[in-house]
Amino acid sequence: MKKQIIGLLVVFTMTVTWAQNQSKRIEQFNLDGKVAIMGYDPVTYFKGKPEQGKKELSAIHQGVVYYFSTTANKEAFTKNPTNYEPQYGGWCAYAMGSSGEKVEINPETFKIVDGKLYLFYNAFFNNTLKSWNKQEATLKAKADANWKKFIK
Repeated sequence: MKKQIIGLLVVFTMTVTWAQNQSKRIEQFNLDGKVAIMGYDPVTYFKGKPEQGKKELSAIHQGVVYYFSTTANKEAFTKNPTNYEPQYGGWCAYAMGSSGEKVEINPETFKIVDGKLYLFYNAFFNNTLKSWNKQEATLKAKADANWKKFIK
């Protein structure tokens, strides 16, 4: 009987911890409702041109909803979502590195670095991708450290 109670407590604790981590993740991501990247298909970035996804072709990864433009893209994502998710929860990579702030992005301003998707603010004559490119290594290291503060 004791073993069953201990087993149930372990399962309960793991479930509560997972739910809390998922909730914290959702709180930190740049979402429109629960949808990431303003509905853009994350797989299309890796093909060179971002495309808007379709609501009817959606998948959920750890509470975050992603839309896809094709069934093949959805399948690729669901096989390995961490390969396609944007870095820093979909917030502007430059802002995360320069000031540790969550700044909105233009979903069509992006860069793939070492197989990872980085998104950038680009409006009102301020394309932060250009600034990122000038100091990429330094900004990336700072952004990685700043993002860890949000997801702890």
